[in-house]
Parts: sequence; structure tokens; C-alpha cells
Amino acid sequence: MIAILALVVALALQVGVNYANDYSDGIRGTDNSRIGPVRLVGQGLASAKSVKNAALISFLVAALAGLTMTLITQIWWFVPIGALAVISAWYYTGGKNPYGYAGFGEVFVFVWFGLVAVIATTYAQAQHISIATIAYAVGAGALACALLVVNNLRDIPSDEKVGKKTLAVRLGDSKTRYLYVALIWVGFATNLLIAFLALSNDSLPLWSGLGAVAALAAHVPGRAVLNKAQGKDLIAVLVGTGKVQMIWATVTSLAIVAQKLLA
Repeated sequence: MIAILALVVALALQVGVNYANDYSDGIRGTDNSRIGPVRLVGQGLASAKSVKNAALISFLVAALAGLTMTLITQIWWFVPIGALAVISAWYYTGGKNPYGYAGFGEVFVFVWFGLVAVIATTYAQAQHISIATIAYAVGAGALACALLVVNNLRDIPSDEKVGKKTLAVRLGDSKTRYLYVALIWVGFATNLLIAFLALSNDSLPLWSGLGAVAALAAHVPGRAVLNKAQGKDLIAVLVGTGKVQMIWATVTSLAIVAQKLLA
């Protein structure tokens, strides 16, 4: 039950922040000349009001699921954490001074999609945090950041025009590409680190090292980034990075569960 509620919170927040970004970027005109997936407000496919309402409804669903999880677990510090998550989601591109426009998007993605998501979900179910939990929180955060980095890499030209100073704009094209590759490898490194430590510590999940097989799926998007893919070609890299993230999370999770069941 707690795992399902945690999943609802995560999905609802993910949907909510995407609607919120679509709304805020759309009313600012940031998406008017953007190359990438469809944007509802920027491309006139939906009214700004309806997209804003969709974001608020998503946040409400996340809040209700989170509150239910808090009542069940009696872990009351989940309440302020949840409130901060919603605030951070909105002000990524919303408000007068959105932090996503100042180059801090990756920091917040790392914290919320990596550290908080993994550690809070684990603690809600196990009431315990191990070095493996922290390592995989870092891995999840790094891969989530890689997704944002390649997205912002694609948008450097259009973001520069509207004064959106993302980390990619601040670093420039070449350095952003190296950052992307580094973040991908950080994700795989967490698997190898825990597998290595597990050789001398039976409490750690040795099999979770299998999650590093996602490196095979990272070859294509990683090569495209290093080969200077531009514009629309980076949309395929964005999709490929999402697949890498999914493979990494799925294989790592299944390996941990399998080792527990067979122990």
C-alpha cells in the first residue's frame, strides 16, 4: 500500500511539474520558437488556464496521496517535504524569478528526483536508510539530471534569445555535452560501487550491480551527444536517455528484489 502511494505521489508530481512548466513557459513566450516535443500553451493546443488547472489538480492528487501515506506511516516530516516539493515544482519556471531560468534546474532535479524521491520512498517502507539507498539516490538523481541536461542542450539557441540562462546556456555547448556523459556514468558507477562493497558486506545488494547493463543502452545517445548532434536530432537523444533511465531503474530494482527472494 505504501509503495503504491509513493508511486502515485511521484507520478502526480512528475505530471504536475510538466504541466506547470508548459503553462509558465507558454505565458512567457519561451516556447514560441522551441524545437522539441509538443507544448500545449506555446503552440496554442490548449488554453493557459486549462493547463494551469491540470497542474494544480496533479499537485492535489500528489498531496492527497502523500498525506494518506503520512497518516499510515506516522512519519510527519513527510508533510513539509511534500509541501516543498510542490513549491519547487511550481517555481522551476513559475513566479517572477524562476530558478530554472537562472541555471539551478539541475540542482533541484538531483535533489527531488534523486535524493528525496529514493530516500523518502525507502524510509517510508523500511524505516531505515543504508549506504545502498544513498548511492542509488545519487544514481537516480544523476540520470534525471542527464535528461534535463540534454533537453537544455537542445534548447540553448532558443533559450539564449529569451534570456533563459539554464546551466547549458551558462556552460556552453561543448561543456554541456561532457556534463551529460559524466552524469550518465555516475548512474552506472553507483551500481558498481555497491556491488564492490557488497563483496565484503553481506547486507548490501550484490546483484544490484547488474543495473550497470543500462550502459549498453546509453551507447547510442551518448555517442550522438559527443558527435555534436543538434536541434531535432537531440529529441532522439532525449528519448534514448529516458529509456536508459528506465532500464537502469528496472534492472537495479529487479536485481535487488531477486536477491532478497533467493537469499
